[in-house]
Amino acid sequence: MIELLLPADVSTAATRAETVPDGTLFPEEEALVAKSVAKRRNDFATARACARRAMAGLGLPPVPVLHGHRGRPLWPEGIVGTLTHCTGYRAAALARATDVLSLGIDAEPHGPLPTGVRELVTLPAERERIGPPVPEGTGEIHWDRILFSAKESVFKTWYPVTGVELDFTEADLTFHRADTPSQGSGDGSPGPAAEGTFTARLLLTDPALPTTLHGRWRVEDEIVVTAVLVRPDWREREGK
Repeated sequence: MIELLLPADVSTAATRAETVPDGTLFPEEEALVAKSVAKRRNDFATARACARRAMAGLGLPPVPVLHGHRGRPLWPEGIVGTLTHCTGYRAAALARATDVLSLGIDAEPHGPLPTGVRELVTLPAERERIGPPVPEGTGEIHWDRILFSAKESVFKTWYPVTGVELDFTEADLTFHRADTPSQGSGDGSPGPAAEGTFTARLLLTDPALPTTLHGRWRVEDEIVVTAVLVRPDWREREGK
């Protein structure tokens, strides 16, 4: 699904597999998760398997993907990228720094946020715009979950450029739904999908990034995916 949210000069790879074969990780990566529980190891390994496929899409050789502060992936010189993983979906997106300044992706299970989380991650104006939560199993869109995922994509785009962490209350999001969503996810899975765009007005600003970020979202096969991308020439595009 993630490939549908990003332009052609971004190389993406995704999988629904929960595990990868032994030997997938480089020794340096193995050392990072040697004492981790199985789920953490699997999340780490499957995401990095996606990263290697995305590297190949840019004509790059496979290299270890280590991590920095709070697990942020460290990419080869001249490459920007982002990873995500949730139960049932893992993905990577990479681009050349000459084409993309920063990008972020996120995947979440399409269901209501746990009790109490909605109020922690949303602003009052956002709660008014997305409406009340809907019960699971109704077939309705869980806008609170999409909002959570979109903010994660915004944060992943913001931090590598600014080095400053955003709080959930420092981005104000507005969503738009496409009238005629595309069909299928590109991986052979059938059925309709809901999709659209969103804007994120940043309440904490930095001259390195625009004050409003633009992204896309998609819900399909009980998974939410979101993506945000900023071009290096964003000032010229905005007439600044």
